[in-house]
Amino acid sequence: MMQMTMENKSSVSEFILIGLTDQPELQLPLFVLFLMNYTATVMGNLSLMTLICLNSNLHTPMYFFIFNLSFIDFCYSLVSTPKMLMSFVLEKNTISFRGCMTQLFFYCVFVNSESYVLTAMAYDRYVAICQPLMYKIIMSPKICCLLIFGSFLMGFVSAIIHTGCMLRLSFCHSKIINHYMCDIFPLLQLSCSSTYVNELMSYVVVGTSIILCCLIILISYAMILFSIIHMSSGKGWSKALGTCGSHIITVSLFYGSGLLAYVNPSSAETVGQAKFFSVFYTLLVPMLNPLIYSLRNKDVKLAVKKTWKRTTS
Repeated sequence: MMQMTMENKSSVSEFILIGLTDQPELQLPLFVLFLMNYTATVMGNLSLMTLICLNSNLHTPMYFFIFNLSFIDFCYSLVSTPKMLMSFVLEKNTISFRGCMTQLFFYCVFVNSESYVLTAMAYDRYVAICQPLMYKIIMSPKICCLLIFGSFLMGFVSAIIHTGCMLRLSFCHSKIINHYMCDIFPLLQLSCSSTYVNELMSYVVVGTSIILCCLIILISYAMILFSIIHMSSGKGWSKALGTCGSHIITVSLFYGSGLLAYVNPSSAETVGQAKFFSVFYTLLVPMLNPLIYSLRNKDVKLAVKKTWKRTTS
């Protein structure tokens, strides 16, 4: 069914990805820079996932969510970065129509899933600080698994909607994508059929996701702030802020860079600007998350020391 749709709706069999820049003098330095970034992202997230698996003291709800966050960061950097790196070394970086739709699908799955995982993490921090005595009951393994399953399910549904709407379009003119990957709005600019339904569905799906996630995150942190204000000890203040600090930084980086990339992306000029802003959440955020959750975290530092002792003894 999907194959017939691809063949009937479009006369374009492949697209050409322009990449991040077309300036020859920048190709090699950017290739080296982003190759280093990709290596750090893969190694950082794999190391954090391995560390959580090997250390029983990290088998808690918070680290269960961090494990899944690292898994998502690893996956969606794997979806977008290799093709981007190829654009720096190939004269013409092509991607098949099917390959483009596949990249779009998995990119939407992981980006949307990350949004919901970050929301689940905010709820986890709310329960830990505001209802500490009920924490193990409320955040039971079953509830944690359901939250992660729901996050991936929402990501999967969002991806089906975005990709399904894209497959209904006809691409019969230009096949040059002004981006380093197959993203929604650069692809919409190439369509020779009406994109009204696609734009409407994109705004509805993305808007609903952002409003829902941000509302839950804001309510969670409002309750946490209210609880912190009523804490009598300075130690309680410090512990509560330390517990939430890493998550606040991650949420700010993810949503901040995402809004910069996708706010009003209707013209060619804004799509060009969005291409550069999208570097932050497709390349920098996945690399920084393992650092944020390890450098600021005493439990992770202790786990690193224990793992190092076990491997060297």
